[in-house]
Amino acid sequence: MPPIPNLTTDRLLLRPMTFADWPAYRQMLQGERSSGMGGPHEIGYAWGMFCHDHAQWSLFGHGALMIEDLQSGQCVGQVGINAGPLFPEPEFGWMVYDGFEGQGYAFEAAAALLSWAKTQTQIQSLVSYIDDDNSRSRKLAERLGASLDKYAVAMDPEDLVYRHF
Repeated sequence: MPPIPNLTTDRLLLRPMTFADWPAYRQMLQGERSSGMGGPHEIGYAWGMFCHDHAQWSLFGHGALMIEDLQSGQCVGQVGINAGPLFPEPEFGWMVYDGFEGQGYAFEAAAALLSWAKTQTQIQSLVSYIDDDNSRSRKLAERLGASLDKYAVAMDPEDLVYRHF
């Protein structure tokens, strides 16, 4: 297995997860902001997702990276690629923690990981499953070049599926 990459942009470091990332991740998944991901979730589910996001690297050669602001050193969210038996096809997703939305972190991180996926993996296509009410994520997917795929199978029948490539 190749090492988990560190990707950098002008403002961000996309880096492997550490246990120090758990408290903010847990807070996100247990809070109202996770409603677009089926939440809020109980702590056991949140821990399972945290471990799942990390395990993807050893199982598939891709997974989640934490988004760290280079200037402050703060972890502001996560971006990742999920695959496996729970997903109809590889999923590309992002989340930004409370207080960090609207600053371009999600777009910058997502664009960097999307570029990495196109050049460093054998993935033929990525999709994002987005709640119809999540207009910010829908706009972000479109800004990243994704288009609505009305024929793709969704994780949740109420989700919209955006295809990136």
